[in-house]
Amino acid sequence: MAKGASIKFNSYEETVPKLLKLLRLDNEVKKHDSIILKVQLSEHKELSTSSEFTESVLSFIMKNKNPVTSVFIAEGSDGEDTEVLFENQGFQELADKYGIGLIDLNNTETFPIENPNFKKFNTIYYPSLLSKSFVITLTKLEENTETVLNGSLSSMLGTFPAKHYQGFFSTYKNKIRKFPIKYSIHDILRCKFPDFAIVDASEFATIIAGLPHEIDKQSIKFLNLETKDVPYLKLLEESPIEPSNSKGKQEEVDHLTNS
Repeated sequence: MAKGASIKFNSYEETVPKLLKLLRLDNEVKKHDSIILKVQLSEHKELSTSSEFTESVLSFIMKNKNPVTSVFIAEGSDGEDTEVLFENQGFQELADKYGIGLIDLNNTETFPIENPNFKKFNTIYYPSLLSKSFVITLTKLEENTETVLNGSLSSMLGTFPAKHYQGFFSTYKNKIRKFPIKYSIHDILRCKFPDFAIVDASEFATIIAGLPHEIDKQSIKFLNLETKDVPYLKLLEESPIEPSNSKGKQEEVDHLTNS
């Protein structure tokens, strides 16, 4: 699989499947029994992964997966009721249309992970289903006041389940903010690195997809940022994490291939 590619945006229906076919994701999804589309949802719909963008990816997955493969859309929103966001932002309708499941990562089954390479945590309670699945992050490219980049890797903060990490008097995941957020991003990625990333950069007239770390490093260029400007990317340069999919055969591509 290529490291990544970008393609000029015309419409979700036309552009997304063309890009994913270029990256041979149709072949990759056939290898997995469980596929999770990790979206990013906020109470502000304009900041969320859109259901229209998600459907273009989901439709491609459903057409190319093995018949026995299970597909889910997952999120663990911070400070909001994920199920309400699923309903209000069109994801419940999407799940019903395609016959797939929705997972609220704030309340799903977890298991404890200990890793000597964690920067701040002793133990992380991680969603069990994610650990066994091929995880694809779907994010909208924009700046973020907390993480600087609303990126493929920073979106994995949503996999911290609120039932373990929300504050005593708050619905927010305050326990992941006891220290700079870059460390929480680093440590949750030590539990599982997402396998693939697709970024909605339609506001920049493009869609980007490929290996998540590479995609985040390329995404910042659209925002006129450098790696040193994004604390979690700078930390990952200093303390690299080997992605779970890095062991497979990958086509060597320098940066992104524009189509």
